[in-house]
Amino acid sequence: MPTLDRNEDVYVLDLGDTENRLHPDLIAAVNGLLDEVEKAPSPAALVTTATGKHYSLGLDLDWLVGHADQQGTYIASVQELLARLLTLPMVTVAAMPGHVFAGGAMVSLAHDLRIMRADRGFWCLPEADINLPFTPGMSALIQARLTPQTAHEAMVTARRYGGLEAAERHIIDQAVPAESVLSTAISLAQSQAGKAGPTLGTIKTRLYPDVLQHLRSNQL
Repeated sequence: MPTLDRNEDVYVLDLGDTENRLHPDLIAAVNGLLDEVEKAPSPAALVTTATGKHYSLGLDLDWLVGHADQQGTYIASVQELLARLLTLPMVTVAAMPGHVFAGGAMVSLAHDLRIMRADRGFWCLPEADINLPFTPGMSALIQARLTPQTAHEAMVTARRYGGLEAAERHIIDQAVPAESVLSTAISLAQSQAGKAGPTLGTIKTRLYPDVLQHLRSNQL
């Protein structure tokens, strides 16, 4: 399950050491830790990361197949987490030590900044390959955070981007050696920690009104 640590003014939320799929229990745990983070006075910043070869592989499709009657509630909880991260009143940095797929890639896009290892691991939106359409909210988030050309290619072709190519396409901000992913993210977050507060939350909310409306509309 996710854990929370602190490095000076930076909270480090570790998603875990598995595939870190967005199981309802993981979503609930992350929200509980974000409650704690949001109570922190400024300066403060957030880094999310993972232990192992996956940052997150996205929706827990096995759970969803077994709980089809809860699909709407489940997707709404995922989208609300995306909306919450997108508007968190402090600078957020995703430190991605490995694979970032599907809903996990959308979680990364809901952060302000993204750091990924350069040598191994892929960032990918595989929905076209697995016959799973993006919801209007997810589509809006992806299109708001990527350039039109990259969003189109990523969504339509399900291309896998390694760290260096992801940096070239501005999917991420930096591709660094594996051993530097977390330290780079923490250093970057620390440099922005003084911005935490209601003003930053308002700025983010007003940056993405359409995305937030779609994410919270619960359309499938």
